[in-house]
Amino acid sequence: STSTGACSSRTWGLVPLSADSLCDGGSAVRRCASYDSFVSLARCGYAIADLVLTTGACESIVSELPAPKFRRGGVRNLLDTHTVQRLCADPKFARAVGEFVDGRFVAVKATLFDKTSSANWRVQWHQDRVIAVAEEFVARGFGPWSRKNGVHHVEAPATLLAKMVAVRVHLDESGADNGPLRVIPGSHLRGKIAEDEITSLVSTSAQVELAVPRGAILLMRPLLLHASPPSATAQHRRVLHLELAPVGLEGPFSWRDPVEIGAA
Repeated sequence: STSTGACSSRTWGLVPLSADSLCDGGSAVRRCASYDSFVSLARCGYAIADLVLTTGACESIVSELPAPKFRRGGVRNLLDTHTVQRLCADPKFARAVGEFVDGRFVAVKATLFDKTSSANWRVQWHQDRVIAVAEEFVARGFGPWSRKNGVHHVEAPATLLAKMVAVRVHLDESGADNGPLRVIPGSHLRGKIAEDEITSLVSTSAQVELAVPRGAILLMRPLLLHASPPSATAQHRRVLHLELAPVGLEGPFSWRDPVEIGAA
């Protein structure tokens, strides 16, 4: 079953756009009385930032990023684009992320997703377990390997994934009719979940469908079980999906062109 869920209830404010910043201006967001960003992300596995990008900011990002090719649902490897780097460097964007996580973070992957009538798909229930790295290596707990658009990808251990966070910048409104994200709150606390256990968990757990306004910034833990239905409209549902990791995260790997958050 699906519901709006206590964790998804927020009121919204707008942040005006200036020529120098995608996130410039003051926020008039009001908090729900029981809402706490750290508790929500830690307990539920997802939360929504105070910061809301204006329509102009969303349109600017869309116009500057490369559009997906026909019948393709997204564009990978966008960390080296000026638009993504400018967003990551923006101090207000950095403060919005810092509302949820302590310390310094780097963006290690950036992907634009776009559901349309020509590129429409159902995302089955899953966890995000794969990271993009600079080169292949051999280490316990890492594998299997793959290459996507020439970039090395590997499934990482749960201990590493638990320290990461995904930031989803909604460039279009995401509602019930255009393939919104669905999540099972708290499922990230189970670590990696076997495929047969996912099926059982989905059938017995409450699901939250996230209706997210245009410009909103959703944060989620990679191990949170999530899915999305196909879109029922011809309209775009574009999301800029950033994957963040703590600065100095130790491991037998190096990130591919990381971009520090707030390093203006």
